[in-house]
Amino acid sequence: MPKKIDPDKNHAQKVIELFFKLFFSPYEYSLTELSRQMECSKQTVGRIVDQINSSTTGIKIEDFIRDNKRFFRIKKEPFPAASMNLSQFQYGVLQMCCSFTKHLIGKEIFNQAINGLEKSQVLIKNRETISPKHFGAFMPGTIDYSGHQQNIQDLLTAMESSLVCKITYKSLSGQPPKTFHIKPLKLFAKDDTIYLHAKLAKSPGKIFKSPKFDPLLVIHRIKTLEITEIHFEFPGNFDFEKAYNQTFGVMKEAVFQTTIKFSGYAAKYVQERIWSQDQIIKEKNDDAIELTFSAASPVETLSWVMSFGHEAKVLEPDWFVEEVKNEIQKTGLLYS
Repeated sequence: MPKKIDPDKNHAQKVIELFFKLFFSPYEYSLTELSRQMECSKQTVGRIVDQINSSTTGIKIEDFIRDNKRFFRIKKEPFPAASMNLSQFQYGVLQMCCSFTKHLIGKEIFNQAINGLEKSQVLIKNRETISPKHFGAFMPGTIDYSGHQQNIQDLLTAMESSLVCKITYKSLSGQPPKTFHIKPLKLFAKDDTIYLHAKLAKSPGKIFKSPKFDPLLVIHRIKTLEITEIHFEFPGNFDFEKAYNQTFGVMKEAVFQTTIKFSGYAAKYVQERIWSQDQIIKEKNDDAIELTFSAASPVETLSWVMSFGHEAKVLEPDWFVEEVKNEIQKTGLLYS
C-alpha cells in the first residue's frame, strides 16, 4: 500500500526539512527516498530543490543520475578536526539506539531524534558514519505510541520544571476513568511498554490521603494530561535503581524469594539473564538449573513462570507453588 502524504506539513516545513536533511548529512539521497521520508510527491521534492537552488544563499543542491535513479546532495568543504565531538562508532551506537526504540517513542519524537542525529553528522571527521540501514526493531505485539506523543512531551516538560500534573487515567480494572494529580518523577520502559513512576499529589479542595503505593502509570492509558502551575520538590531519597532494578516485577509489593527449576530451552534462556540482583543459579545433573531470586509481584511472577510451560516447576515457597497449581487447573478446564 502506498504511503499517505501528510497533509499537515506546509511548504515551508518541507523546504526546511529537505535543506537540513541534505546539509547535515554526508549521504546522498535518491528522489524516491526523499519523497518517502518527507511524505510528499516526487514533483514536490523537485520544486523544493529548484527553489533552494534559485535562492541567494549560495548553497547549491547537486542533482545527478546514477543507475537510472535521480540523486541529490549538498557538497560541502570538510570541517576542521577541532570541531569534531563524535566518533564514527559513537554515532553508529546512537543510530542503533534510535532504531531499537523507534516503536517505543513514537514517530514524531523518533523523527526529532533522527533530525538531531543528522545534524550532528556535520561534526564527524571525514563525514563517514555508520548507516542506519543496519538496524531495525521487531514490531509485532508492540504498542502504537503515535497517539500519545503530546502526553510524553508534556510529561518531559513537567518533570524538567517540577510541576504537578492533573491526569485522567483508565486502568484495566474496567472501572470508569479517574482524575487525580501527580508529581511525575521518572519515565522508564519495560517489555516494550512505557511507564511513569510518580508521587500522588494533593488535588485542590480535597483532603490528601497518602497511598500505600506510589502511582505506577502506563503512558498509553493516560487519557488527558494537564500541566498545572503547582511546583513540587523532587524527593531527595528517590532511587530508581533501588526501587525497580533489584527485584523481579514492575509492580512492587512485598518482596519474596522463590526457587524455580528450569529444563530444556527454558534453562538456557533463564541462565543467560539477570532476574534479580541477588539471584543464585545452580546447575543440576539432568541438564537443568534451579533459579533462586527475589520477586516483588506475585501476579507477574506467576505469568512469567506459566510462559515456560512444562519446562518450569516452582519448588518454593509453598504458597506460591499452590498458586501455580491453581492456575494450571484453571487453564486445564478451558481445554477439558
